[in-house]
Amino acid sequence: MASAALASDASSTLVQTSSYVWTEDASWFGGFSGMEVSADGKRLVAVSDRGRVIEATLDRTEGVLTGVTLTHSVALRDPSGQILVKPFTDAEGLAITADGRAFASFEGQHRVAALTVADGRTTPLPSMPEFDFVSENAGFEALAVRSDDTLIAVPEQSSGASFPVFAYIAETGWELLAELPKRGPFLPVGADFDTEGRLYLLERTVTPLGFRTRIRRFNLDDPKLTETTLLQSLPARYDNLEAITVWTDDEGRTRLTLISDDNFFPVQQTQIVEFTLTE
Repeated sequence: MASAALASDASSTLVQTSSYVWTEDASWFGGFSGMEVSADGKRLVAVSDRGRVIEATLDRTEGVLTGVTLTHSVALRDPSGQILVKPFTDAEGLAITADGRAFASFEGQHRVAALTVADGRTTPLPSMPEFDFVSENAGFEALAVRSDDTLIAVPEQSSGASFPVFAYIAETGWELLAELPKRGPFLPVGADFDTEGRLYLLERTVTPLGFRTRIRRFNLDDPKLTETTLLQSLPARYDNLEAITVWTDDEGRTRLTLISDDNFFPVQQTQIVEFTLTE
């Protein structure tokens, strides 16, 4: 059943259309922190914080997610093809260009790398943004690609009053693109762009009663950013949602698909939640 999500802007309504718990009988399954859904909404690619990349097909009935079928799974590897081991396995963000080039961000050993989904091989980009990470566990969790294929990265934490948005320019490396204002205790964990070039930032905070989720939208081409809060959930409304992807369905509606990182804890789930944006 669809339900209206809590939104703070009367001109934007985020309607939940699906909530699906995905399970697989495999010891490696879980910990998904980065995800992309294909433009038609039928294929999912995700990376886990234990060093794996997977693909799956998504089945829907009248727009509601009814099944997920795993089609590919492989361990992440270094440029020579050797399987990554700790502390190099913690993949947190995923972004895929329109022509299929994939990138993943890692924390612990902070880096952003080109990713070959077929064999899991990763090749670190030649540079990193000039940024002082707050901790080993607070790297570039949010990774996304703009319509012009510019790769952007947002750290989970920063010591200032805003979260920097870095853009990767192949010829010159990373540059500061924007500064997103901090609002309360929420921290960035995922990001994606819609067809209009607006950035959707997925944020999370942890409370004694459970996880809270927030989604803010920004126009990075506007000096004022045109910030809109689309979702701000109560504690335990959702699991540990850490990745977001934005796509357009057959009816031209903007759809948001999110996935949770279960941290490999039995009390948590790999939950896929979907919303439709109506304005």
